[in-house]
Amino acid sequence: MALFDYFVVFAEMRTGSNFLESNLNALDGVTCHGEAFNPHFIGYPNRAELLGFTQVTREADPAGLIDAVKAAPGLNGFRFFNDHDPRALEITLPDPRCAKIILTRNPADSYVSWKIAQSTGQWKLTNVKHARSDTVTFDAGEFEAHLEALQAFQVRLLKGLQTTGQTAFYVAYEDLQDVEVMNGLAAWLGVEDRLDALDSKLKRQNPEPMEDKVTNFAEMEASLARLDRFNLTRTPNFEPRRGAAVPAYVTAPVAPLLFMPVFGGPTQPVRAWLAALDGAQPDALPGDFTQKTLRQWMRDHPGHRAFTVVRHPLARAHAAFCEKLMTGGPGSYKEIRKTLRQVFKVALPGQSLDESYDAAAHRAAFTGFLRFLKANLGGQTSVRVDPWWAQQVEVVKGMTGFTLPDMILREETLAPGCAQLAAQIGRDAAPPPPSETDPHAARLAEIHDEEIEAMAADIYQRDYLAFGFGPWR
Repeated sequence: MALFDYFVVFAEMRTGSNFLESNLNALDGVTCHGEAFNPHFIGYPNRAELLGFTQVTREADPAGLIDAVKAAPGLNGFRFFNDHDPRALEITLPDPRCAKIILTRNPADSYVSWKIAQSTGQWKLTNVKHARSDTVTFDAGEFEAHLEALQAFQVRLLKGLQTTGQTAFYVAYEDLQDVEVMNGLAAWLGVEDRLDALDSKLKRQNPEPMEDKVTNFAEMEASLARLDRFNLTRTPNFEPRRGAAVPAYVTAPVAPLLFMPVFGGPTQPVRAWLAALDGAQPDALPGDFTQKTLRQWMRDHPGHRAFTVVRHPLARAHAAFCEKLMTGGPGSYKEIRKTLRQVFKVALPGQSLDESYDAAAHRAAFTGFLRFLKANLGGQTSVRVDPWWAQQVEVVKGMTGFTLPDMILREETLAPGCAQLAAQIGRDAAPPPPSETDPHAARLAEIHDEEIEAMAADIYQRDYLAFGFGPWR
């Protein structure tokens, strides 16, 4: 009897997963089917189907595709990254008949490699004559978000293995060049074939030292040095691992106020009010914190107040739609946008708006997005639940992994809420916040009706209940 029915390679972008796949496929009777559960394509970019499944049919029946992988001749599997269909993870992780191969790489290396691939457009290299290179800028906040996602995924894998009494075959990026390790993997999988040599088609990209690949290497060194990866400054409390988006938090320049934004809320008006308290510009607010540096700020500012602002769930979903998905402009989620159009048949406009995109077209597109949200928040899609449209009650719960907000303000009563907050720190004559806090409100008013309100109330039941929201306006 075979040891396993199928396998999954748990990896991330730029960890060498393509090279590992090519060597697995070189073993007789073994087939790795690419990124079978990538939410934006099936198996490989520009591939129409996989084992009889299209992207649309896979979306409707992820378990069916896993059954097809198990039923295919030989030992079959696929690669799986942290942002792939979570429903596939729920099936494969507890299954002892699924072999788990966990591929890891130094996160700084994978991050820089990812930035270079983005810049050059070269994700694979088979001929060194065609190699493209570039130097990139290290972004500390972006890297920390990258690191948090990788670590959270590894923690989930570890917990899943521990609670089901399983083990995995761990492979480091450096192990991929060792044919003995690859043959050890074949033995662990129960495969009789062995490799005489490793695949020679794929070539190592960007082999230069790190300082030659990063324009601000000194800044990168300093940023990495300040990361408290061992949580040495943490007060032990054995709480669940953190989910707070600390790099997005900002403080007033002088006043002891800490703003913990909810993505999709009135972040810019609140930032403008914080800056106005101390006569500064919104882009001058201290931010880019780590947990360590923000704890230090809290120690240095006794009497501080932390706060967040929630927005009506319908207005927030509409803001997320307008800013991240309606067009393909800067800052938009282009891959998710493509998937919404092709898989979920959301009637999104083109890359930019023209005269044909009227209120009726906007209503059709937005209600299509709301239908997607219903499935997405219910764990029924392969697309990630993004912080821009996650339940606000979950976002606030994540904040408590780091600190509790002293106040949760509502956008519709922002002015009195800010006045009360300022009074608590002795700023009784504080300026009011901007009167207009939602730049998309007029467009929403054009299409708002009972049907749209009912859809939002159904999707965001917990937010309506937790924060006491009624109908929008």
